[in-house]
Amino acid sequence: MEIPVYPDTRPLDISDKPLLDQLFRKLQPRVSELTFAGLYLFRSAHAYRLTMVGDSPVVLGKGYDARNYFLPPLDGDIPRALDTLFAQGQELYGADDMFISCYLAGKELEVMEDRDSFDYLYLREELASLPGNRLHKKKNRINYFAKHHDFRTELFEKRHLDGCRELLETWRGVAGVEGNASLELEAGATGEALTLVEELELSGVVVTVADRVAAFALGEYLSRETSVCHFEKADPFMEGLSQLINREFAARLFNDCSFVNREQDLGDAGLRSAKLSYHPLELIKKYRVRLSSFS
Repeated sequence: MEIPVYPDTRPLDISDKPLLDQLFRKLQPRVSELTFAGLYLFRSAHAYRLTMVGDSPVVLGKGYDARNYFLPPLDGDIPRALDTLFAQGQELYGADDMFISCYLAGKELEVMEDRDSFDYLYLREELASLPGNRLHKKKNRINYFAKHHDFRTELFEKRHLDGCRELLETWRGVAGVEGNASLELEAGATGEALTLVEELELSGVVVTVADRVAAFALGEYLSRETSVCHFEKADPFMEGLSQLINREFAARLFNDCSFVNREQDLGDAGLRSAKLSYHPLELIKKYRVRLSSFS
């Protein structure tokens, strides 16, 4: 499907996967948003649209705070595309340090760290083995779970779909999704991801207890060296299960990767504490950028 020329746009479509996959393979991104599945599954949440700015494909979106933005141009004459969009008063979201240094250094721009959107990057082997004293509590909780439950860990298959959906409904009820826009959108994206695992080339791992799905996690390659975990859900009433599914994602999937990107915390204090407790190797900074005259 043809991409219209800016300022015209069109919604992201499943048929865009081959093109965007090709662009992302060339780009080898570090920012978790930059995968086709990550964009497509949140196309409603962020009103993602495609446009061509010169010869640069660009994704336009909208934050949970309703602020419009564009993601870093994916190819072509990137400086020209940036100049065009900034001149129109558009705000860039999702630029990392490398993008800033390559394309924006020395320009009269307002560059703002977006802490709530920083990605958490971990060594895959550390998440898989939980070595040393600093991760000992995680291992203890997994041991507690294993002592109290007869469980199995399996790679996600279609036969797990109904069980994963049932778990997602349980999570919705406990998390208080109804009336919370961001959680409602996340739940919808998770449900669609489960349905489109094959089409989106996602991989997953499932923990079952008494033949019932108790936890699952889904992800994909972000780059040659890094996987990204898009969705993780666990029965909230089983102590140690969330630590187990976290470990099993790292241990059983993407073993040719050195790193796991576990996305952002969105400013949620509990989620931030949980992600920090795994001692990330790095917080991948993301920035919002706009012309100073539009500040």
